[in-house]
Amino acid sequence: MRKADIAVAAYILAAFIMMIVPVPNQLLDVLLACNIAIAFTVMFGTMFSKEVLDLSFFPTILLFTTIFRIALNISSTRLILTTGDPGQVVATFGSYVGGGDLIVGIIVFIILLLVQFMVINKGSERVAEVTARFTLDAMPGKQMAIDADLNTGAITDAEAKARRDKIQEEANFFGSMDGAVKYVKGDAVAGLIITAVNVVGGIAMGVMRQNMEFSAALDKYVILTIGDGLVSQIPSLLISLSTGILVTKGSKDADFGSALISQLFGIPKVLYIVGAIIAGLGIVTPLPDIIFLALGLAFIVTGRMIAGTIETAQIESEVGAEEAAAEEIRQPENVNSLLQVDPIELEFGYGIIPLADVNQGGDLLDRVVMIRRQIALELGTVVPIIRLRDNIQLNPNQYIIKIKGIQVSEGEILFDHYMAMNPGYVEEEITGIPTFEPSFHLPAIWITEGQRERAESMGYTVVDPPSIIATHLTEIIRQYISELLTRQDVQNLINNIKETNPSLVDELYPKLLGIGEIQKVLQNLLKEGISIRDLLTIFETLADYAATTRDSDILTEYVRQSLKRAISSKFFPANETTSVVTLDPKLEQEIMGSVKQTETGAYLTLDPEKTKAIMKSVGSETDKLESLGKNPIIITSPIVRMYFKRLTEDYYKDLVVVSYNEIDSNIELQSVGMVTA
Repeated sequence: MRKADIAVAAYILAAFIMMIVPVPNQLLDVLLACNIAIAFTVMFGTMFSKEVLDLSFFPTILLFTTIFRIALNISSTRLILTTGDPGQVVATFGSYVGGGDLIVGIIVFIILLLVQFMVINKGSERVAEVTARFTLDAMPGKQMAIDADLNTGAITDAEAKARRDKIQEEANFFGSMDGAVKYVKGDAVAGLIITAVNVVGGIAMGVMRQNMEFSAALDKYVILTIGDGLVSQIPSLLISLSTGILVTKGSKDADFGSALISQLFGIPKVLYIVGAIIAGLGIVTPLPDIIFLALGLAFIVTGRMIAGTIETAQIESEVGAEEAAAEEIRQPENVNSLLQVDPIELEFGYGIIPLADVNQGGDLLDRVVMIRRQIALELGTVVPIIRLRDNIQLNPNQYIIKIKGIQVSEGEILFDHYMAMNPGYVEEEITGIPTFEPSFHLPAIWITEGQRERAESMGYTVVDPPSIIATHLTEIIRQYISELLTRQDVQNLINNIKETNPSLVDELYPKLLGIGEIQKVLQNLLKEGISIRDLLTIFETLADYAATTRDSDILTEYVRQSLKRAISSKFFPANETTSVVTLDPKLEQEIMGSVKQTETGAYLTLDPEKTKAIMKSVGSETDKLESLGKNPIIITSPIVRMYFKRLTEDYYKDLVVVSYNEIDSNIELQSVGMVTA
C-alpha cells in the first residue's frame, strides 16, 4: 500500500477507535489540534484551487472530517462526564473564548451555532442544490456543442473525449455535493444536541457522583461543555465555509485572492467615493473623527495608487503590444503569412464602404453570397471565398477585382446615382453623366434618384450601384472560374459523388485518371462556360474512354458530346431556328494537317499569314451574326473543334465553337456564312 492510502485508512480507523476506546486527555489535545489544522487546510485548499474539479473528492472529504469530528466529540464528552478533565485544549477554549464568564461563553457559543447553522450551512446547501440542477440540465447542450465542434474539425476525437469526461465529472461532483452538504448541516445539529447532553449530564454527574454544589457543577461543566462545543464547532465552521467557497467559485482560471481583491478594490472611482463618504461622516457626525478621517484618507490614497497602477499597466500593455507587433514583423517565419494569396478579392475606395457596411444598410455582402450560390447552380462548382476590403489608395468611387492577387478588372461608380443603359430601341435621350458599364463596356449614363422613374418609363435599363458591382464580379468569376478550380476542389467533388456512386469513383479514380487529369478536363469545360454540375455523366464518360486515352483535351471532347443536351439548351433556344456560321471543309482539312502530336500534347503549325486570313474571315462572318442580334456561334466537325477553338480563343474570347456531335437532334440551325481562308 502507498503511504497516502495508509494515512487515509489510519484517519478513518482512529475515528472509530475513539468512539469505542477511551482516549487520554493528552492524546485528545493532539487530535483536537490536528482536527483544527485539517479544517484550515481544507478551507485554504478550496480558496486557492483553480476549479472545482481540482477537489473532486471534496464530498468524501466532508464525510471523513464529519466522522472524525463526531468521534472527537464522543471522546471529549466521555472525559467530561467521567473525569471532568477533557484536556487543556477544551478547557482553554471554554475559559478563554468566554472570558471566564459563564453567560458570555454561552452567548458566544449560541451565536457561533446560529451563524453556522442558519447562514453558512443553509446558503451552501441551497447553492449546491441549484448548481447540481443547472449542471445536469446543461449536460445535453454541452454534449451537442462538443459533437458540433468535432464534426466541423475544430477539435480532435481525443479532445472531444476529454471534454465529455469533464462534463460527466462535473455532473457527478455537483450531484455528490448536493448530498454531501447534508453532512455538514447534520453535524451542526448533532453538535447542538451533544452540547445539551453534556450540560445536563455534567451537572448530574457533578451533583450526584462528586457531591458538588449545583452552582459549582453548573459553572464547571457548562464551561467545559462550551469549550468542547467551540473546539468542535470552529473546525466545523471552517469546513462549512470551505463548502460555500467551493460551490460559489465564479472563475476557473483566476487566483482566488488576487481575483477577489482586484474585483472589490480595482476601481479607483469607487474608492474615491467611499473615502469621501467615510471622511464626511467623521466631520459632520459625532463619530470618532480621527478614525473616520484616517480611514477615508486611506481609501482615497489607495484609490490613487490603484489608478496609477492601472495607468502604468495600460502603458506597459501598449508598449508590449507594439513590441510584440514589431517582433512578429522581425520574425522570419511570419513572412509565410504574406505569401498567402486570396483567390478572389474585391477592393474599393472609401466612398463605396457604405455599400458593404451592414450597419449603414449596405447589402453587398449578401449579394456576394448570392453570387456564389448562382455560380454553383449555373456551373456546378464552388466559388472560393470572396475577400472584400477597403483600399485608401484607390479613388473614393473606384473598385478593383483581383484574381490570385493580380488585378484583372476595375470599375467606378457614383454612390448616390443610378446607371441607365439604352437597350437599343429608346430614341429619346436623357441627360446625365456619360460612362461605360464595367461588365460589358456598353455606353451608359449616370442619373440621379429623381430621374430614375422617368428613365424606366422611357425604356432605359436602370441599375443601382450594388447591382453594377455584383454583375461585374459575377462576369469576372465566370471568366476565370477554370483557374480557380483547384485539385482540392476536385477532391471534394470526387468525395461528394462517391457517397452515392462509390463503384463509379473506384473504377475511375485513381485507377484510370489522377486528380490532376480530372481537374484538367473540368477546367476545359468551365473555360468554355460548360456546367460540370452533372458530374455523374462526366465521370461515366471519363471511365468509358480513359482506358484508351489519357489526353485531357480528347477526353474533354468526349465529355462534351455526352453533355450535348446541356450544351444545346445553353446555346440554342428551343423551338427557334438558330443562325450559325460553319467551317469550310477544306479549311478543316488544312487545320488537321497542321496538327503536330508531341509527348506533352498536340499543337497547330499553321502559317502566320494563313492564321491571319482565318481570323479575318471569322471576324467578318461573326459580324453578320452580331448585326442580326445573335450570339457568334461557329459549327465544326468533332475532330477539328478543339483545335479551332484553341486557334481563335486569343482573338475572340466570346466566340462559341460547337461540334455537330454536341448538338441535340431536335435543334434547328441556319447557316448564314462560312469561314474560309
